[in-house]
Amino acid sequence: MDKLIGIQGIQGSFHHLVAQQYFGQQVNVLEAMSFHEMVNSLVSGESQEAVMAIENSIAGSILPNYALIDENELQIIGEHYIPINMNLMSIPGQKITDIKKVFSHPMALLQCKEFFKNYPHIKLIEDTDTAEVARRISEKGSMGIAAVASEAAAKIFGLEILASGIHTKKSNATRFWIISKIKKEPNGEVLNKASMKFELESTRGSLVSVLNIFRDFNLDMTKIQSMPIIETPWKYSFFVDVIFEDHSEFLKAMEIITVMTDHLKILGTYKNRL
Repeated sequence: MDKLIGIQGIQGSFHHLVAQQYFGQQVNVLEAMSFHEMVNSLVSGESQEAVMAIENSIAGSILPNYALIDENELQIIGEHYIPINMNLMSIPGQKITDIKKVFSHPMALLQCKEFFKNYPHIKLIEDTDTAEVARRISEKGSMGIAAVASEAAAKIFGLEILASGIHTKKSNATRFWIISKIKKEPNGEVLNKASMKFELESTRGSLVSVLNIFRDFNLDMTKIQSMPIIETPWKYSFFVDVIFEDHSEFLKAMEIITVMTDHLKILGTYKNRL
């Protein structure tokens, strides 16, 4: 039986496009309307792996997804980047001046905020998924309402693109993680990137000392994201990505950082795709 891959959204969503590119066009997907629902399907075993957006080049990191991975003891087993092309779409035969409301995922709307400044008559409304909004507009034949979604969603649901490429920065891209309950084994593939989490007190030089270890062991830090620990004021969790050439050097660095930090957790090692 083929693996079932969890996605946030439906057919035509950006998560669906990533699943097709990473696992193949015939991938079997399990749709979920929220990241929490998608993670629950993975934890319960209903899906075997899942696709999760983690960072957009315009809108930044999706912080709740870090917590979902950490709290549910999930493993990051891969990554994938795709260019994001946002399009305004509606039932055919309308113009932008006819549109009164636009629905889409909050991250999609955030990526297009400059475009909508030119159309103050349009009300922007956050929704669960880009493609789901497109499907709903199509099924209901909603006039005066548009979606922001992918070109694939417009084709699937028979909508007309009123404006293409409406995202603020034309180099717009999103990074996705492939997650699983099971740790990834090399299996002949070079695993040269790692994601980790650790905790530090907010004291002078504590973070710098950790970063110096990365440097000393030739680890190239590509991402650092801090989050406050609500239960412990002035203590922070740090989520860090590093690229390495020598796995043994990475392991030596982790031995030292384990002593320097609290609760070091390797969230996954996988192949760098950028």
